[in-house]
Amino acid sequence: MGIAELLRQVDGSGEFGVWLGRLDGVPVFVHEAERPHYSASTMKLPVAMAMMRKVEARELELFQPVLVHNDFASAAGGRFGVNPEEDEAPKTWQQLGKKVPLTWLATEMIARSSNLATNLVLEQVGVEAANAALVEATLPGSPAPASRVQRGIDDVPGARAGISNLMSPAGMAGVLVAVGNQKDAAGEYLRELLAGNQWNGEIPALLPKRTRVEHKNGWDSRIRHDGGIVYPKDADPFVLVVCTTSELPDTDAQQLIASIALEAWNHRHNLEAVR
Repeated sequence: MGIAELLRQVDGSGEFGVWLGRLDGVPVFVHEAERPHYSASTMKLPVAMAMMRKVEARELELFQPVLVHNDFASAAGGRFGVNPEEDEAPKTWQQLGKKVPLTWLATEMIARSSNLATNLVLEQVGVEAANAALVEATLPGSPAPASRVQRGIDDVPGARAGISNLMSPAGMAGVLVAVGNQKDAAGEYLRELLAGNQWNGEIPALLPKRTRVEHKNGWDSRIRHDGGIVYPKDADPFVLVVCTTSELPDTDAQQLIASIALEAWNHRHNLEAVR
């Protein structure tokens, strides 16, 4: 069953976007790839990219201590905090009131998708720098980028003011292509963060065990996304991003993404044959 057929089966139940291509940034299959979705945790990769830019510029240090707290400036003014009941990464919360290395927070942000760690890293990096990392990675040929990083996680005042983080499949593909082709220590660090992702219910789920997948996913009410670089041992790597905003049960949305990834995998020797 092709990707197009998988998408036809969920037609009418929401919005679905796919970007599939090689690591050179050339797509081989796209479906609504420029349509933005609420980003959920996919925005954490541009935050990590911006962090490494500042480390390289010596504006930050990977091992500098950061006080763990839960009080942040809202993009709409005022203050907000992360809802601990919606954060599935408890280790960061166990460090409240203590100082931890910035690199530890980055691992919590990407590998365990900690919302609290994300806001602590974003506070060090700045929203403008995170957004710049995302926008500057826009793929050649894409229209004016719709993807945006504009606020922290759980910034309720910001959300009420209409300030949202957005991600399109093409936008996420752009940052993955940028990271996948960054042949320096910063690029290697980012790829190792992505490879350490502990939430593997989407792109990696149906692939052969021990297949290297460098990916960042995101989920929220009606939202289930995943984007990553897949490294077959017998073929060139490929980039896949699937974004879903739908009425599907969450497990069905995960299964859809996993099935699309498997279809791409089955065509890894001739990716252009994907339909």
